[in-house]
Amino acid sequence: MTIRAVVFDIGSVLEVIDESVFPAPFERRHGLAPGAVLGVAEWPGDAGIGEVTEAEVRAHWQQHLALSDDQADELLRDYWTWYCGTLDQPLFDWFVAQRPHRKTGILSNSGPGAREAERMWGFEDVTDDIVYSHEVRLRKPDPAIYALTAERLAVASHEIVFLDDVVANVDAARGAGWHAVLHVDTPTSIRDLEAVIAAEQ
Repeated sequence: MTIRAVVFDIGSVLEVIDESVFPAPFERRHGLAPGAVLGVAEWPGDAGIGEVTEAEVRAHWQQHLALSDDQADELLRDYWTWYCGTLDQPLFDWFVAQRPHRKTGILSNSGPGAREAERMWGFEDVTDDIVYSHEVRLRKPDPAIYALTAERLAVASHEIVFLDDVVANVDAARGAGWHAVLHVDTPTSIRDLEAVIAAEQ
């Protein structure tokens, strides 16, 4: 059996996330209590499965934190700066190098606006497909999102190797018949991915 597709998560995998970027700096700048941004009143829907839009997220923060228009825009900019992090260049280069030998895809639990924000890294230019949870209204570790990803890539489940930093998502991928590696650090992940590919040749 041959690995015909390599699928990666984005946040804390292809993107290195700095938790100090958001939301604490915004809260300090504007005199908000620590935890105020993430502790706002109950959301009108689940952003991760597409039940709210980016505009509704902004409006919710603005209303419940009593922000001006400029402050709401600033908060959203801070959020996307945090969300997109910095690119893990060695891991990204390895991922891109898998083409054209095998298909490449991304499977990400995401929020509205993620596709647009993450275009800065050129993910769409180096993948055969990107499955964002908020667009397909499914999220990892739901088995249905793994089945959908395999279908969209037009490969069998056992022909996929997957990299994710969340144990539950890795376990679910294995349960769906995928080969899956838990991301801890870049050199280890590359070594483990290459071991899977070599073993399946």
